[in-house]
Amino acid sequence: MVKQISLDTWQIQQLTDLLEKGSNIVTKTNRPIVLYRQTLEEEEESYEEIVCTLTKGYVIEQMVTSGGILVPSFQQQFVFTIKEYPQELLRKSKDRFLEMIDFLEEQIKLTS
Repeated sequence: MVKQISLDTWQIQQLTDLLEKGSNIVTKTNRPIVLYRQTLEEEEESYEEIVCTLTKGYVIEQMVTSGGILVPSFQQQFVFTIKEYPQELLRKSKDRFLEMIDFLEEQIKLTS
């Protein structure tokens, strides 16, 4: 009997594999990979943004406020394991999920 998997399950596994490969690159280079930045609010010279980075085994989403006379500060920080993050991202944004797959595929090609 052939097992059938859903497209979402396959994409989650694909992103998990890419995050693991990216994490291996981070381990070799000792530099995190910025997966995306999203500006939430801008006011005069200051702004609030989400910065998502891939580290050794983890994906970190941080809400940062900075610019102008503001000293950069972290308003929120969420840490996910590589296994947890794809499902969390898919729940938040299908478009960002697909963009991240494309981005990581490109990054892995550049370092191979």
